[in-house]
Amino acid sequence: MIGHEVIGILISLTAISSYINYRYIKLPKSIGITSITLSLSLIMVVSGKIGLNTEYIKVLLDGVKFNETFLHGMLSFLLFAGSLHVNIIELSRYKVLITLLATVSVLFSAFCIGYSVYWLTQLLCINLPFYYCFVFGALISPTDPIAVLGVLKNIKAPRSLELKIAGEALFNDGMGLVLFFVTLSLTSELRNVLALDAVVFYFFKQGLGGLFLGLIIGFFSAKILRDINDSEVAIVITLAIVSGGYTLSHSVFGVSGPICMATAGLVIGNSIKNNNMSDETVIRLASFWELLDEILNAILFVLIGLEFMGIKFDLYTTLASICIIFITIFSRLISILIPVVWLSRFKFFNFELVLILTWGGLRGGISIALALSIESIYHDFLVAITYVVVIFSMMVQGVTIGPLIRRFMRKWRI
Repeated sequence: MIGHEVIGILISLTAISSYINYRYIKLPKSIGITSITLSLSLIMVVSGKIGLNTEYIKVLLDGVKFNETFLHGMLSFLLFAGSLHVNIIELSRYKVLITLLATVSVLFSAFCIGYSVYWLTQLLCINLPFYYCFVFGALISPTDPIAVLGVLKNIKAPRSLELKIAGEALFNDGMGLVLFFVTLSLTSELRNVLALDAVVFYFFKQGLGGLFLGLIIGFFSAKILRDINDSEVAIVITLAIVSGGYTLSHSVFGVSGPICMATAGLVIGNSIKNNNMSDETVIRLASFWELLDEILNAILFVLIGLEFMGIKFDLYTTLASICIIFITIFSRLISILIPVVWLSRFKFFNFELVLILTWGGLRGGISIALALSIESIYHDFLVAITYVVVIFSMMVQGVTIGPLIRRFMRKWRI
């Protein structure tokens, strides 16, 4: 299938799904669109079982190449758009908690999930090597900023809570990507020659390097944009910043592109509000990125729903997937408790905050893309369990997080 045909079909499916959700279902866009395309996938699977030709959908998915399209294309634009609207002064009030959640919590959760999944697969007589269990722990531990920000827009959460959830999600995916590639390298023959200092250096290079490069790109870009009062020029410049900045970070300097783009978005978004740029230009620039964010999000959730067609399930995989849902939630709970309890030495401990951060830690496209990128005989099993966790996260946690927040809103203290 030719590239423009793939794009045309995807945009058409996105438009139809968006209309059906807006007109009839009325769920948050991320949940509604995924539900519709997941239902379409189920229909296609059943149609294939009864002999109807569904090959064109599989050709469409092969043409998209979800992991490459998302990780090296859409992700940088979505992170930049998401961070562009975050107030860095407000975010800095919770910098310690967000830093701990994006680092310590991700590491602990990955270890806890990996170890638990290993024992579960042994119990179910599923042959999944120890190192691959930790690869799964690394790809499923970070929360997805795209899924999280999409839900937060619809539930009108308290500003302090929104900053904590969004701040963690914007930065822990970068940590998760670094951890994923480290654990994936342990599955190869290179694990015997990997030194601890090399692994630590890689972590710091990716994380701090991405942060530092993002600050540089953000500050220089803010200076360029400072006196521009033409919205079209400003939009083209920001598009170049994201596409060129990601390539520079990932391909030239070898640092974390997602962290770089999230940081650059924070700096630029806060700088343009305090410079000589006219209000009209600021509004048009912000509106463009909000629109692009909505369109890319919608396409992403269409792809997530359609990916179901390529996933293979059997009895043991289904049983393992259900158990792993509970493992990931429990691991998330424990990983959130660690920084919150530590910080409670300095202020009141709020268990409601722990529950909301646990349940609001949604998984999304990042986890699926990473699972699809694994080239191994265990690929199908890892993709299947990842997909089930992501769908549960979006459909169940995404729908119920709003009522949970409203229930605890009166008790809110942090």
